Amino acid sequence: MDVTANPDDAVFRRLAERLDRLPGGFAPTKRGSEITLLKRLFTVEEADLALHLTLDREDASAIAARAGLDTREADRRLLEMARKGLIFAVYPECGPTLYQAVPFVVGIWEFQVNNLSSGLIRNLAVYYGSAGDGAHSASAPQMRTIPINRSIDPDRHALPYEQAHELVASQSRFAVAPCICRAAADVAGKGCGAPREACLVFGDWADYYVRTGRGRAIEAAEVHRVIDMADDAGLVLQPSNSREPAFLCCCCACCCGVLRSLRGNARPADAVASAFIATFHENGCSGCLACIDRCPMAALTAGDARVAFNADRCIGCGLCVTTCPTGSMRLGRRHGARPEVPATLDEAWRAAAHEHRREP
Repeated sequence: MDVTANPDDAVFRRLAERLDRLPGGFAPTKRGSEITLLKRLFTVEEADLALHLTLDREDASAIAARAGLDTREADRRLLEMARKGLIFAVYPECGPTLYQAVPFVVGIWEFQVNNLSSGLIRNLAVYYGSAGDGAHSASAPQMRTIPINRSIDPDRHALPYEQAHELVASQSRFAVAPCICRAAADVAGKGCGAPREACLVFGDWADYYVRTGRGRAIEAAEVHRVIDMADDAGLVLQPSNSREPAFLCCCCACCCGVLRSLRGNARPADAVASAFIATFHENGCSGCLACIDRCPMAALTAGDARVAFNADRCIGCGLCVTTCPTGSMRLGRRHGARPEVPATLDEAWRAAAHEHRREP
């Protein structure tokens, strides 16, 4: 099918190509499923204006100049696009609102948390079913896995950005939102029952979520309670891959696309962005098997008298450590050099785009 035959489709095709050059990618499909998905989210005018945004945060006047629009009209459209979750917006205390392009994932899709419908979820499923493994690029990860604080051996040095509660201590503005993955699963009738309001956002991202109705502002004490709840519920902590966090997702292995992808990998330990890995001290294992259900990667299985541990499948989430009654599961640092964690998510996005020379 020639999806560019219609002039409107040509605009959406250019937008799809632009999104495919951003971190995470947005691969084309033979049937044009990506165009159908974008048409559900964007109007033609919005798609055309989105072509003039970059990973830099800019005010409406700069974007209007590129788009050939009046600044006031551009600002009106951009504010509406930010409200719809098609772009990101920053609201400085002084000065104009700033706008920024975002990847499809993490970005546009997550911003649809207050705009989910069965039709959108169906379009997304058709797209990913058509794009397959090509839907996501192999660029640097946008998320990483960190352990629950109390799972880290005190003798193992952990940097502040590697510890959930320490990440919170470095922030002053917080919000919590529904998990997009579990919210979508609920709409599709496939919910798992795990806590839904479990996506934590910080700083400018918190402001955006609150201002656009995607989340509610909370205090630091509630953030800490959500993190503790995540451990109780067996959820994996996945912050943005940045020392200054934009978000911290509390993820279940059944609904989270990132964890499902990792679980399908023969060696998740090689694919995950994580500084930690579990170690198993089998002589202390009582064979209670409590850790098996907690492991999101099936790294632990039942043996003859105790569990068996496959380190190749460990992503260092620490959930086995916090449930082991004998201390047989412990968490340590991975051996070998690990990629440096970027300072901010914006920096991570630019590095990923530059790595593949994809940034528009």
